[in-house]
Amino acid sequence: MMGPGFAYMPDYMGWMMLGSYLFWALLLALAAYVVVRIGRPADQRGNAKAILDERLARGDIDPAEYRSRLDLLKA
Repeated sequence: MMGPGFAYMPDYMGWMMLGSYLFWALLLALAAYVVVRIGRPADQRGNAKAILDERLARGDIDPAEYRSRLDLLKA
């Protein structure tokens, strides 16, 4: 016959539940990371143009140099 605690194992039940919660939490965290990473692609040309615009606005470069560097970016 089945003794007490055979159908319900209180010692193991908590660890199994904790393991499943950790599994689902890690799976959701991985899914969130993938969605965020895919959601914002890195546009390097736009970033370089923004830096170039900022340097022109600060006066670090003159308009002629700005146009020549912009042409290099577009190439």
